[in-house]
Amino acid sequence: MMLSPDQTETDIGSWTQSDPETVLNDLKGGCLSDEPMDGESGKIKSLNQAPLSREEKRRRRRATAKYRSAHATRERIRVEAFNVAFAELRKLLPTLPPDKKLSKIEILRLAICYISYLNHVLDV
Repeated sequence: MMLSPDQTETDIGSWTQSDPETVLNDLKGGCLSDEPMDGESGKIKSLNQAPLSREEKRRRRRATAKYRSAHATRERIRVEAFNVAFAELRKLLPTLPPDKKLSKIEILRLAICYISYLNHVLDV
C-alpha cells in the first residue's frame, strides 16, 4: 500500500484495527447530520420531532407489507362471499333459460321485479 506524504503508518494502522462501522462513522464525521442515529435501523432521530398524529400512525401501519397482505386476504374473502350471495339469489329467480348468465345488476333488477310480482300475487 502506498502512503501519501501527509499520511503516516500510524494513521493507517488505526483504520485497519477498527471495526468497519466505527470507520464509517469516522468518515461521515458531521457531513450528514448532527442528529443522533437510531442504533440498529440507522434512521436519524429528530430531537424536535412532534409525536405522530393518529392519522399518520394509521398511514404508516397501512403501508407495511404485512398489513397490505392481510387486507388483500380479507378483501378476497369479502368479494367471494358477495359472489356466493349473488349466486344463491340467482338460483331463486325464474328466468328462461334457467342457466342464463346474468350480471349482478340484472340479478338485482330481476329480484326487485320478482318480489313485486310475488307481492301482487299475495294481494289478489
